[in-house]
Amino acid sequence: MFKIFLIASLFLISSNAFASEEYFINSGQKFVSGVTNAASGFVELPRTIIVTSQNEGPLYGFTAGIAQGLLHTVGRSLIGIHDAATFMIPTNSPLKPLYVWQDLSKETSY
Repeated sequence: MFKIFLIASLFLISSNAFASEEYFINSGQKFVSGVTNAASGFVELPRTIIVTSQNEGPLYGFTAGIAQGLLHTVGRSLIGIHDAATFMIPTNSPLKPLYVWQDLSKETSY
């Protein structure tokens, strides 16, 4: 009986160690992506103008693209601040793509 208890205890201890290591990795990634997005949110403006111009044409890109870019700038910056402030709760960010320099051919979505 003691051997079974010892084996079960070792299994629980090791599974908690793996869970806590994963928790710290996820929390750290959320903090880094939050700070990065808060600092690089302004890059959304030219990115959105370029993507919108390529998809809809230059006139639409320089009118509606600027408005959308400003909204994406504010959105990415605020989500980055929120993620950095709540990094101790490791959740997934709603930003797609996670960083502004990823997948430059698509518009940011939430």
